[in-house]
Amino acid sequence: MRNLTQLLFALFCLCLPAMLHAQDKDDSKYLAGAVPEVDGKVVFTKEFSIPGMSQDEIYNRIYGWMEARLKQNENISRIVFSDKEKGQIVGTGDEWIVFSSTALSLDRTKILYQLTATCQPEKCTLEVEKIRFNYREGKEKYTAEEWITDKYALNKAQTKLVRGLAKWRRKTVDFVDELALGATEALSAATANAPAEEKKEEKTVEKSVINSGPIVIAPKKQVTIESAQSQPAANNNVISGTESNTGAGMPNAQVIVPSVQVKKPAALVPANKAQQQAYKEVAPDQLSADAIQTGAGRLVIVIGEDPFNMTMMTANSGGSLGKVNGKPVIFSILSPDQPYEQIEKAENYIIRFYPTGQTEPTVILECKKLPSPATMEGMPRTYVGEILKAMVK
Repeated sequence: MRNLTQLLFALFCLCLPAMLHAQDKDDSKYLAGAVPEVDGKVVFTKEFSIPGMSQDEIYNRIYGWMEARLKQNENISRIVFSDKEKGQIVGTGDEWIVFSSTALSLDRTKILYQLTATCQPEKCTLEVEKIRFNYREGKEKYTAEEWITDKYALNKAQTKLVRGLAKWRRKTVDFVDELALGATEALSAATANAPAEEKKEEKTVEKSVINSGPIVIAPKKQVTIESAQSQPAANNNVISGTESNTGAGMPNAQVIVPSVQVKKPAALVPANKAQQQAYKEVAPDQLSADAIQTGAGRLVIVIGEDPFNMTMMTANSGGSLGKVNGKPVIFSILSPDQPYEQIEKAENYIIRFYPTGQTEPTVILECKKLPSPATMEGMPRTYVGEILKAMVK
């Protein structure tokens, strides 16, 4: 009997870390209202406001994004209907959602959906509906209405996800978030409108991108992309490090890292007094809408405070400024082939924006990493950083 008690105690100790980890998981963005319903049907809706942009321009950008996005699946996903005069585009998606993948097992489901965009002067509405799941190679088939709604996927108090359906609801919300972020980038997002303020609570309730209110977009200016020139040597107080920049059509470039002994992150401080005077600090929510433009330069992510031991990488797929849940943020997008382990581990990092042909950044942002939607295999990875401090030149 004593041996049995010892065995049970040992098993409990082994399982305790996993139990505590499960309890610590924050599912706030997947709880009540995360899967919206219209007349009993699951319909995710995202509204975009783009002041000054014509219906034709909005239509062309969204059409191009939808066509490219659906073609990436290399299957029957495609645009099935379009009417430029009415501003309507309808596509059907058929792709995989991966729950878990190891060397020994692969747990995934097919997700089938309808993607509809309605374009009007200065605004656009994106809808994801008619969601179905084909699981275990089609042996099990479910609809969103019977599988991931509040009624079935939440407990009676709506405070927790039902264990068997949790992975379906999380992955579906993350999947739709990824679509919304893709549309935002296609429309050249620069600033976003904060949703209505709510009473502050001790714990902030996280919301998904699709459920965080309308996004107001400032269109980016047209820019000419030029090849980066070889960078000249800087002063003697520098360390040179190589950064990959294949995503922007430019060769690898040398990035100059200031060698300054300071308590604050070295990456945020210019190298000398003359450079420091050239920068000024601005409130994060007062950054110019076109301060950072995809295609007009390099977005460099700097991780670590020690100038002699820091990780630097270029966001090959670019990025843009915006707001999420009222917080000024910057979206940094890594191409599918880029290593991402370091930024996954980081809690804080620095963003530098180098305009094309320039060796010094014009924008330096101190960021705190926010939760980002899960990324489908083979798709670009989007990281969201809350801007804590901003310096511009």
